[in-house]
Amino acid sequence: MPTMTKRDRVRATIAGEPTDRPPFALWGHDFLREWSPEDLVAQTLEAYRADGWDIIKFNPRWTYFAEHWGNTYERPTEQRMPRLRTAVVHSTRDLANLAPVDGRSGVFAEHLVALRAIIDAVGQEVDVVQTIFSPLAVAGLLCGPDAGVRQLAAEDPAAAHHALAALTVTLIEYARASLAAGASGIFYAPLFWASYDVSDDAFYAEFGRRYDLQVLDAVRDAPWNILHVCRDHNMLYALLDYPVAAFNWADRGDGNPTLADARSRSAKAMMGGIDHARLHTMTPEEVRAQARATIAIGRGVFVTGGCGVPPQTPQANRDALRAVCEEAASG
Repeated sequence: MPTMTKRDRVRATIAGEPTDRPPFALWGHDFLREWSPEDLVAQTLEAYRADGWDIIKFNPRWTYFAEHWGNTYERPTEQRMPRLRTAVVHSTRDLANLAPVDGRSGVFAEHLVALRAIIDAVGQEVDVVQTIFSPLAVAGLLCGPDAGVRQLAAEDPAAAHHALAALTVTLIEYARASLAAGASGIFYAPLFWASYDVSDDAFYAEFGRRYDLQVLDAVRDAPWNILHVCRDHNMLYALLDYPVAAFNWADRGDGNPTLADARSRSAKAMMGGIDHARLHTMTPEEVRAQARATIAIGRGVFVTGGCGVPPQTPQANRDALRAVCEEAASG
């Protein structure tokens, strides 16, 4: 088969059609270079050009969604997650007082600038997808590092729904602004809320799903959107009807579906196969073995991590993933 462009390869994979080789990508945080649009753009493009990904998953600092409503964080001086300084939600009254904010201002505006700069740099060469946290995920961040929003929702469901509705309005505006800036879709992330370790079906149906679908429906005309389900014991099977083109999760995590099992239940594309949590400690041969096993599943599969990879992941392991996927073109 003739060599395909990255975009054509992605579209064919989404459609379950033959490709010249399997598409691949990695993403992750560089905790020291996420604090200005210029640094974020530079580190994203450096990694893309070094690794040769078939998509760019725009991966800004995860705290900025909560920053938009007033949370503050300690900027790290080493490669670690930022630490929370102050959270804005401590009570059901705080939830009831949350209101929509401009989805094109503040830190959102900064990240739209960075998104446009990346898209301008790569042109039509590769799809760029924008990360969007779910309303429930943002509400959880606003309550602090634990699952406090669930307790508050039990105390006052009306206040929780008020807050989630307000967050949804802003996140829809931001998601649409991202598409207008040139993103090919959104990488929609409920974080750990779509895990049975934190939620159950009834809670997620009431406080997660209804707002997820509002955001996803608002961007359903994008070329392609992705649902990312975090953590072990996830709810992927309960979410396979979501209106997205692809699903991404830690398929090697405890209690999670395998890529092959999920592919047998849905015609949608699947993304994963590489143990993101161990990628920095694996040998290149282990990476190659996982990549080959993923490719063997067949059409409709992207070879990716199940989530963000650690910043200390060695280049040799990144190169091993790329080599296997490129070798598959002649296999």
